[in-house]
Amino acid sequence: MTEILAAITSWLVNTVGQMGYTGITALMFLESSFFPFPSEVVMPPAGYLAWKGEMSLSAVLAAGIAGSILGALFNYWVAVKLGRPLLLKYGKYFFISEESVARADAFFLKHGHVSTLVGRLLPVIRQYISLPAGIARMPLGSFTAFTTLGAGVWVTVLTLLGYLLGEHQEFLARYLHLITLGCVAVAVIIAGGYVLWLKWRKKG
Repeated sequence: MTEILAAITSWLVNTVGQMGYTGITALMFLESSFFPFPSEVVMPPAGYLAWKGEMSLSAVLAAGIAGSILGALFNYWVAVKLGRPLLLKYGKYFFISEESVARADAFFLKHGHVSTLVGRLLPVIRQYISLPAGIARMPLGSFTAFTTLGAGVWVTVLTLLGYLLGEHQEFLARYLHLITLGCVAVAVIIAGGYVLWLKWRKKG
């Protein structure tokens, strides 16, 4: 198993190295949009190349974050243009009424900033949190800001993992699992803290 992981890591390192910063941006765009391309196979190898001195760490981070933002904006744009008309036309076949769409809009307009930030830290949800934001027409500035914050945390953690492991990339799978759980824990803490803050503000 270790040999297989080493071979996969080696292939990814070579692929990212050949594609350069543009490749990182393109792959992270795919990861952040509809396409099932995990960021976990892009940023750690890029971080490793930065450790080797073959790429700039700051440029790797910038390329990864830029790709994530562009992919999220693509999903947001699709949801703005197509999401609401499709929901209103076909939602009734999936027990989605206009009233439920309106309630979802109200929730996301009020709590969309935290939802976007938390969503960017959660596996699977990370790619699709932009869709309800677009359907609810969350203000683009807020959406971009909190997407950047959430994506920045995730990209930085993954890149530094590859960078800090250095030549010990065979341990990537082990630490990646722990980091994913850590990000989920942080997302839960943020969400819980936000709920408590809302209750405190309501009492005040």
